[in-house]
Parts: sequence; structure tokens; C-alpha cells
Amino acid sequence: MLFKQTRIGKNGRLFTIYKFRTIPAGKTQSNVWGSFLRKTKLDELPQIINIIKGEMTWVGPRPDIPGYADQLIGEDRIILTVKPGITGLASLKYRNEEGLLNQQLNPLQFNDEIIWPDKVRINKWYVKNKSFRLDCIIIFYTLIPLCFDVDAFCKKYN
Repeated sequence: MLFKQTRIGKNGRLFTIYKFRTIPAGKTQSNVWGSFLRKTKLDELPQIINIIKGEMTWVGPRPDIPGYADQLIGEDRIILTVKPGITGLASLKYRNEEGLLNQQLNPLQFNDEIIWPDKVRINKWYVKNKSFRLDCIIIFYTLIPLCFDVDAFCKKYN
């Protein structure tokens, strides 16, 4: 079953993103199958529809829900000059974002004050350094979940 949600795309345009539903309707927790889909990121596969529609690409900043990317100001808006991607550098760094948030006393505050600003920093770096080679590296580490230090990588190639 597909899950649809409004996200912010290139130039701040709203679009509908598709994912496999990982939490059964009326429930608050995923089942074994849903957990497997989320852990392996296979729940993202229906976003190929978004690629075909021209709303997304394979690699780029992940599209956010309204209230985040659409609120970017100044130089941070560079993130909105490219199509969002199924995977990206920030996705690699925060591969276990859900687990990290579950460890916090105030997950929303931690996201808003720590994770979100860091993702913006990483995504700005990506847009400024975007290349076919970089996209290949990101795809490789997405498909083969080896340890990859995003911050060290960005510093080395800055």
C-alpha cells in the first residue's frame, strides 16, 4: 500500500511524494515488514514515480514537509535550486535518524535545533559541489551501507 505526503520540491513547489506504508493504518508502530522496509530504505522505492514525473532525482537533498524547506532564507535557499533526491549526503549522515530521535527527551526540539540545521549545512555543500562523481559516491554508500564520515568527506573536498 502506498503512503502519500506533501513535500517541498525544486523552487519551493509543493508535490506529492510516494512511499510504501510502513505503519499500518490506525497503528502507531510499524510491524516487522514495515520495520524491514524502513531499515533497508526500500520504503522509498515508490519515489521512482516522482523521478519519472520529473519532481525528484536519484541524488539530492531529501524533500521536506512544509514548515522546513519552505522556510529557508538567504543563502540556505540554494537547496531549493535543485530537485530533491531519493538519497543524499544528509541521508547518509542521518541514516539512523529515527533511532537518534527516539533517544532524545524532546525529539522535535533536537530535530529543529541540531539535525535540521546540520542537514541544511550538508545540503548546501552538496549543491555547491554537485557532480556526477559525487552522486556516484552517494549512491554507492546508500546501496552498500559501509561507514562513511560525511563531515570528513566534505572537509576533504572543500
